[in-house]
Amino acid sequence: MRFAVVLVSIGVLSPLTAQVPLSGRVLSSTKTPIAGARLTLRTPDGRSHQTFTQVEGLFRIDLPAPGPFRLDIERAGFYPLRNEPLDLPEGGTDAGFTLEPVREVVESIEVGATPLTIDMDTSTPKQALAGADIQNIPFPNTNDLRSALRILPGVVRDNKGGLHINGATEEQTLYTLNGFLLNDPLSGRFETRLTVESVQSVDIANGVLPAEYGKGSAGVLAIQSDSGADKLRYSATNFVPGFENRKGWTIGDWTPRVNFSGPLRRGRVWFSDSLEFQYMKTFIRELPKGEDRNPSYRVGNLFSTQVNISPSHILHSSFLWNQWTAARTGLTFLDPRETTIDRRSRQGFVSVKDQIYLGGHGLIEFGYAGNRTFGREIPQGWGTLLFTPEGKRGYHFVDAVRRGARDQFLVNGFLPVLHAAGTHQLKAGLDFHRVRYQQDVERSGYENFNEKGDPLLLTRFIGSGQVRLTNLEASVFLQDSWRAHPSLLVESGMRLDWDQLVKRWSPSPRLGIAWSPPWGEHTKIYGGLARLFDATSLRLFSRPEDQAAVTSYFFPDGTVGRGPALTLFQGPLSPLRRPFANTANLGAEHHLRGSLALRADLLFRHGTRGFTYLNSLTSSEELPPDWAAPLQARVMDALFVLTNHRVDSYHALSLTVKQNFGRLYEWRANYTWSRAHSNAVVDVNVDDPISVLQNAGPMPWDSPHRFVSWAYLPMPFKNWAVATLLDTRTGFPYSTRREDGSLSGQVNALRFPVYFEWNLHFERRFAFRHNRWAFRFGANNLTDRVNPDTVNNNIASSRYGQFYGGTGRAFNVRIRWLGKMQ
Repeated sequence: MRFAVVLVSIGVLSPLTAQVPLSGRVLSSTKTPIAGARLTLRTPDGRSHQTFTQVEGLFRIDLPAPGPFRLDIERAGFYPLRNEPLDLPEGGTDAGFTLEPVREVVESIEVGATPLTIDMDTSTPKQALAGADIQNIPFPNTNDLRSALRILPGVVRDNKGGLHINGATEEQTLYTLNGFLLNDPLSGRFETRLTVESVQSVDIANGVLPAEYGKGSAGVLAIQSDSGADKLRYSATNFVPGFENRKGWTIGDWTPRVNFSGPLRRGRVWFSDSLEFQYMKTFIRELPKGEDRNPSYRVGNLFSTQVNISPSHILHSSFLWNQWTAARTGLTFLDPRETTIDRRSRQGFVSVKDQIYLGGHGLIEFGYAGNRTFGREIPQGWGTLLFTPEGKRGYHFVDAVRRGARDQFLVNGFLPVLHAAGTHQLKAGLDFHRVRYQQDVERSGYENFNEKGDPLLLTRFIGSGQVRLTNLEASVFLQDSWRAHPSLLVESGMRLDWDQLVKRWSPSPRLGIAWSPPWGEHTKIYGGLARLFDATSLRLFSRPEDQAAVTSYFFPDGTVGRGPALTLFQGPLSPLRRPFANTANLGAEHHLRGSLALRADLLFRHGTRGFTYLNSLTSSEELPPDWAAPLQARVMDALFVLTNHRVDSYHALSLTVKQNFGRLYEWRANYTWSRAHSNAVVDVNVDDPISVLQNAGPMPWDSPHRFVSWAYLPMPFKNWAVATLLDTRTGFPYSTRREDGSLSGQVNALRFPVYFEWNLHFERRFAFRHNRWAFRFGANNLTDRVNPDTVNNNIASSRYGQFYGGTGRAFNVRIRWLGKMQ
C-alpha cells in the first residue's frame, strides 16, 4: 500500500512540478534562423538548464517552475546575449531573440572582438576568424584574405605563396564560399582572391568532418560572405596611394577598396558589395635597378544578396569576378627578367541557394554554382630556357592558354527532430558536379649546362599540347546529430562519392563525440575518427594527353652520347581507387574567468592510395624502328604510369591561449608542433625538369615548430589601439640538385633559416566632418630580418647554398573611411 501511494504521488506531482514550457525562436539580424545556438537559463539559486535551437531556429525547454530566470544565448560567429532577465509565467510562454553577427563596429570608436563561446553544436574541431579580426591584425598585404589565413593554427604559406592546411597539398583541402565548392576546376587549389571587407567569417575544420563535406582529406576552409543588414554601412580603405624609397622614390603597393552593404528593402532584401583595385610591385634587392621589379594589377568584386521571400522562404545569391595581370612573374635573383612569364587570369563565380523552412518539419534547400576560370602564360620571347649553376638564362619554355569550368547542383534536407534517447537531427543531401578543362600549350625546350658552360642535356617537346577533359562527379550523404544530453553530442555520418574517371563509389564513414563534463559547463572535450576521400584532379589525368619530352645527353666534347630519349606519361594500367586518409583527432577547450580560454588539439592523418606517377622502367629501352621515327627518339628514358602508390602522413599538437576584453580587444597565441611527410614529395610532370630517384621525405612546407601570436589592445591614450603580429617557425626544407637537374641525396634534406616576423602598428579612430575615420601606421618586419625565399641549390655552383629574396622592414600607412556618423 505504501509503494502504491508513492507511485500515485509521483504520477500526480511530477506533471505539476516539471511542466512549465519555454519555447521560441532565435534569428539573425536578417531574420535567418540560427541553428545550434545554446540557451542557458539560470535560476536565482544558481541552478542551470540548457537547450539548443533546431535547424529552423526553434527551441523548447521544460523548466521546473515559473519565476525569474537569467538567460544566456551563445552561437559561434555571433555576439552572445548575456544575463538577459526573463520572467516565466505559469503555463509557460513563447519568446523570440535576435543575435547580431560579429562585425566591425563603426558607430563608436571601437572594434568588436570575437566573443568566446563553447560550441557544443559540433564535434568537429574548428579554427574561426571573423571579419573584425581580419581588419585588426597587421599582416602584410592586408587586402588579401589568403595573407590573413596564415595567422590561424595549422595554416602555412609556402615560399611561392601556396596555402597549406594541416600539412597537406593545396588540392587536399575543400574550399567553399557560402556553401559551394570554390576549388579551381583544374588544379583543385584556392586560386580565388577575396577582399577582407567582403568576408563575414572564415572557419577551418579538420579531423572528423560532417558528412556533407567530402573531396578534401585535410579539412574544410569555409568562407561566409557578408550579405548586409538593415543598417546601411559603407567604408573605403587605402584610397590614397603611398610612396616608398626602393632605389629611388616610387608609388608603393596601392590597394584601394570600397564596401557597401545594407537594405534594398528593410526587413526583406539586403545586399553587400565589395570592390577592390590592386597595384603591387615586387622588388628583388639583389638585381640592378630597372630589372629588379615586377608589377601586377588586379580588379575584383563580390556582390551578395539575401531575399526573404517570406519568413520561411529565403533566397541567397552571390557573384564574384576577379581579373589579374602580372608582368614578369617568377622574378628572383636566380630567375632574371628574360626567364619570367607574363600571367593573365580571370574568374567568374555565381551561386544561388533557395532555402525553404517547413514550419517545424525541417528544411530543404536547392542550390547551383558555376565557376569559370581562364589563365594565360606568355614568355618574354620564344626560345630555349637555359639552366646553369648560377641560375636560369634564356626564355621560359611554356606558352599556354588554360580554361576550366565547374557546374555544381545540390539538394540538402533537414528532417524533423526525432526523439529517441535524446534528440536526433538528421541531414541528408546529394550534389552533382560537371568539371571541364581545356588547354592549348606550346613548349620550346630547355638545356642544362655545367660550370664551364658545356652542354649536358637538351630537352625538346613533341606532340600536341591541346587537351580536352571532362569529369562527372556525384555524392550522397546522411548525417545524424544525436544529442543524448545537453552536455553530450554524438555525430555519425556516411558519405558516398563517385566520379567518371575513377568509376567507383567510395564510402566515407565518420564518428565524432563532444562532451561537456558536469563539473564544468565551460569545458568541452571532443574527438573522433573518420575516413576522408580526396577529389580527383584533372591536372593529373590530363598529363597522358599532353606533350612528351625528348632529351639528348651530351659528351664533354658536345657530341650526343645518348638519345634522343623519350619520356612519356601514361594512364593507369589497372583500375584506380580513390585516395583517402584515415584521420583521428582529440581535443579539449576550457574557458576561465576573465574571458581567458585554453585549448589543446591532437591530429593524426594517414593518407594512402594517393595518385602519383611512377616510372615503370628500370632502365632505358630501345624503341622499335617503326616507333622511333614518328616519336623522334631512339630510346625510352622513362614511362611514368599513374598509380595509387602515394602515402602521406601528418601529425600535429596545437596549444592555444586567447583572451577577449569585452567586445573590444583581444589577443591570441598558439604553438604548433607538426610533421608532414610523403613518399611522393616531388610532383613529377612534363613542365618541371626534375629527375628524382628517392622521393620520400618532408613536404616543402613542413614546419616542425611554429609560434604565432597576434593582439589588438587598448592604449593609455583615448581612441588609440596597438595591433601586433608575431610569427616564427622552423625554416622550410629544400633539396640539392646536380648540374644536370637531377636531385642529389635525400629529398628536402636541408632547410632555410628560421623564419621570424614581427609587425607593430598603431591605430587611432576619430570623427571628422561628421564621418568616422581610422588612421593606422606602423612597420612590418620591424626587426628588419631577412627571411629568404630562394636558394641556390646547385651543388656545382660557386654560389651553392647562398640564400636570396625576402623583404626587409617596410613602413605602412592605412587610412579607412568608415562612413557617416549616425
